[in-house]
Amino acid sequence: MTGSLALLDSASLYFRSFFALPDSMRAADGTQVNAVRGFADTIARILTDRRPARLVCCLDADWRPKFRTDLLPSYKAHRVAEETGSGPDVEEVPDTLTPQVPIILDLLEAFGFATAEAAGYEADDVIGALATREKTVPVEVITGDRDLFQLVRAEPSPASVIYVGKGWAKAEVLGPAEIAERYSLPRETAGPAYADMSVMRGDPSDGLPGVAGIGEKTAAKLITQFGSLDALLEAAAAGDSRVPLKTRLRLSDAAGYLAVAPTVVRVAVDAPVEQSGPDTVPAAPADPARVAELAERWNLGNSVERLLKALPGA
Repeated sequence: MTGSLALLDSASLYFRSFFALPDSMRAADGTQVNAVRGFADTIARILTDRRPARLVCCLDADWRPKFRTDLLPSYKAHRVAEETGSGPDVEEVPDTLTPQVPIILDLLEAFGFATAEAAGYEADDVIGALATREKTVPVEVITGDRDLFQLVRAEPSPASVIYVGKGWAKAEVLGPAEIAERYSLPRETAGPAYADMSVMRGDPSDGLPGVAGIGEKTAAKLITQFGSLDALLEAAAAGDSRVPLKTRLRLSDAAGYLAVAPTVVRVAVDAPVEQSGPDTVPAAPADPARVAELAERWNLGNSVERLLKALPGA
């Protein structure tokens, strides 16, 4: 055991499992279970390779929070399958993935793994809140989403991202030094600087337009030069000669976006997290009979076996 706290971006991980594994993985009743098996295998690999003492599977209570869409209506708008009006919008998710999510949650409960969510917030916010609360042990965020690079830090306890965008076999451990080097950002403030750069760069996959004419490299250069987005905007508004006229005009044209985008992009570290139980990695399943029942019913055989063997008491 490393004594670290592993925070899993659950939806990111089971989405990737769904698309990475064949849809021929099915239960006796025909239910597709590739996301379930892939997610179980991922947890097994995390326990085996990273050996955390604590682990929380973080969930989306609202994948498109109102506080973000009120500020920026385009946020994830292209992924809405149905607007509800009274609750979270329905995300466009493959029909054969949706039925697998309750199975994943049942399996986590049977094993005794902690889950966490916050009403009206995304899993990113839950991860950010839990990471921020942790002051004593290293934090490892496991995700396939670059948005969470903003959480890397050196103090008060180190926080890094295990980025699995190319699969677990090619997982990258990214801390402040790695993020700083990859994006040419200042090492001391790599996490916040990444968020500021992301605001300017934008992200079409999340409906973030960014600042027209300012790409990733220019954004990183400006953030590094001025230290933060706020400092850059202050300098531009003051007519600072270090900010080229063309850049000042671009920032001025995007003033409305820049006024709201930081709140949309930055994780809400004050999210009111509710956790299912203790986050200590269980030495053995909380309910072995239920684990066996789920494995049998949903044809999870080898994946459940690997997860059982990965537990610290096995």
